[in-house]
Amino acid sequence: MIIWINGAFGAGKTTTAFELNRKIENSYIYDPENVGYFIRKNSPELFSRGDFQDIPLWRETNYKLIKLIYDNYNGTIIIPMTIVNRDYFDEIISRLISDGVDLKHFILYANKNTIIKRLKKRSIPFISDESFAFDRIDRCIYAFDNFITETKIITDNMKVSEIVSEIADKSGVPLSTPNESKLKEKLDKLIFLLKHIRM
Repeated sequence: MIIWINGAFGAGKTTTAFELNRKIENSYIYDPENVGYFIRKNSPELFSRGDFQDIPLWRETNYKLIKLIYDNYNGTIIIPMTIVNRDYFDEIISRLISDGVDLKHFILYANKNTIIKRLKKRSIPFISDESFAFDRIDRCIYAFDNFITETKIITDNMKVSEIVSEIADKSGVPLSTPNESKLKEKLDKLIFLLKHIRM
C-alpha cells in the first residue's frame, strides 16, 4: 500500500509521515523531491531554478520509481509530497491507481492563518528559508478547494497523533506502539526533520 500525504507546504506532511513510519510496522518513507535534486545536481544549470515538478523527467521518474518500489516492497510506502497541479497529479497518482496500485491519498488541509503559524514555528534562522512555502500558500489552498479535493483531513485543531490515527483508520493499517524512550523519539524526529529542511 501507498499512503500519499498531500497538503500545503507547512501543513504537517513531514511530521505526519515521521509518526506514521514510527507506528506502522514494515513501512518506508519515499521522498519524490530527491529526484529533483538529482536532476538539478547532474544537469549543467539546465534546471537550476524553478519547481522540480515542472520537469517532465521528474514526474516520469517518480512514477516509475514509486511503481518499482511498490512492486517489490512488501510493506507500506509513505509519500509526503505536495502536488497541486491536476495534470501532474494525474501523471503520477491517478496513473498509479489506474495501474492497480493500492494508493490512499490524503490532503492535510488547514486555513491560511494556521499554515502561516506552522511555517513560522518550523523556520530555523540561517538554516531554512520558507519563502518558497509562504509564496505558495494561496495556490495550494485554491487547488485543494477546486482541483484536487479528494479525502481532506481538516487539521487546524488536530494533534499530529489524531491525524495519524485518522489516516491509519481510513487506510485500514494497524498502528503499533514503538518500544523506545521519549529521548530517542525526540532525537529521531529532530534528525528526520533536519534532513527534510530545504536550504
